[in-house]
This record gives sequence, structure tokens and C-alpha cells, in this order.
Amino acid sequence: MKELVKQKYTEIALQDKAENQASCCGAGSCSTEVYNIMSDDYGALKGYNPDADLGLGCGLPTEFAQIKKGDTVIDLGSGAGNDCFVARHETGETGKVIGIDFTPAMLEKARKNAEKLGFNNVEFREGDIENIPVSNDIADVVVSNCVLNLVPDKDAVLKDIYRVLKPGGHFSISDIVLVGALPENIQQAAEMYAGCVSGAIQKQTYLDLIKTNGFSKITLQKEKTIHIPDDILSAYLSAEEIKQFRESGTGIYSVTVYAEKPVCGCGPDCCS
Repeated sequence: MKELVKQKYTEIALQDKAENQASCCGAGSCSTEVYNIMSDDYGALKGYNPDADLGLGCGLPTEFAQIKKGDTVIDLGSGAGNDCFVARHETGETGKVIGIDFTPAMLEKARKNAEKLGFNNVEFREGDIENIPVSNDIADVVVSNCVLNLVPDKDAVLKDIYRVLKPGGHFSISDIVLVGALPENIQQAAEMYAGCVSGAIQKQTYLDLIKTNGFSKITLQKEKTIHIPDDILSAYLSAEEIKQFRESGTGIYSVTVYAEKPVCGCGPDCCS
């Protein structure tokens, strides 16, 4: 599954934004029209660079991340650098931004973008977000946009986010979650996994994982419903199955969640 995602996002890195928006979450042209069903518009955010925007996210985590001048920021699943460059505007020349991605083609694109912008305090490292290639207690802020749903072991990711955050640091993460069950054909579809849907978990389970990993002040900053067009669903479901899915009450949501690592930094029982 990891190799599938890497292959898919390599394809995305080699396309432009218009091509990427012609699918549910990246390359593949799974829709007959140009949809942008998950990503939000970064255009109004300071530091936004169109060359780094492939239209792949499901929220605006850096808008809510409360980044301050001089902060060290880590972006998990940094892609072509979109959120990193927005974060760089907020943290300024005295801060540091580290993007983590496991797709070499994305890293190459991001590094070229950083070079064009002349940023010497933005770097991109290859690695898995379950094992973030940075030291303990280094980040003031962690951000991520529509990436945790691509990782089967979300608990491991949250544990490593806790490890790399400084005591008192926080994260702002946008991701896809579910309320209710997806049809089996959607759950088993590799394209829908790479497309940020079938790897999503239940919303309450997601929030519970954050809590059990020791984070505090958990706040739902934004939530929006994701509607998957029928022409995408029809690749996996019959007309009757699509009707049943629409009537089932199952919801697919983009959420942006904030949480802090307590100052004492001693895990789930911290300060108790």
C-alpha cells in the first residue's frame, strides 16, 4: 500500500495543478469534470506560492496553526512545499521550517521551489511520518494536510508527533475522517485509498487517538463535508449501490484539529 501511494504521488508531482484537480485527491482523472472536492483555496494566505500548490489538501492547517516569529515548524507530508512556504512567512527569517515527505519526486519539486524563493531556513527531508527524521522536542508547531489518512498506523504517527514537539508545542492537522461505514468496494479500492478516502478512520476514533497519546486542549478548528461525485463512485459501485450509499447516512468529512503537548511532556497521564 505504501508503494502504491508513493507511485501515485510521484505521478502527481510530475503533473500540474489543473491535472491533479481532475480527480478526487490527485492524479488519475477519475472524474469526467475538473473537481476540487477536498482542497481549500490557499490564495488569500500570505506566503502562498502557486508553484507549490498541487491542489491536494483537504483543509488549511497553516491558517489555524498559530505560528509565531522564530518558531520551528514541521510539515508532515509536505509535497511540493505549499504549507511550508505559508509557514515560512509566519515564522520569518529567524525560524525554521522542515518538510517531511517519502516521495523523492515531491522532495525534488519542493527543493526547487525553495531555491527559487531564496529560502535558506526551509528544508525538506525524506522519511516516513511514523518515524519523523528529526530529534526529540524540536518543533514548536507541527502541521499536516490530508496525509494521516494515508498511513495505516495512525497511532504511530501521533506518538511521533508527540515525540518531536517541544513541551507546550502544538499541532494543527487537516485530515479526512468518517462517520459511518463505507461500502466494501470503496474500502478495498486502492485508488480510493491513495485518493484519501478509504484509509480514513471514524471521527471519534481519530479524536480518541489524539487524547490517548497525551495531547491536551484538543479543538476541532474546522469541519466540512466531502461529497464524492457519482462519476467517481461509479467506478466502484453500481447505480443502486450509489443510491444506497447516499441514503446510508455515512459522512466523509475534512476536519482541522488542534492539540497541545502538555508543558510537563510526560505522556497520557501528564500533570494528573
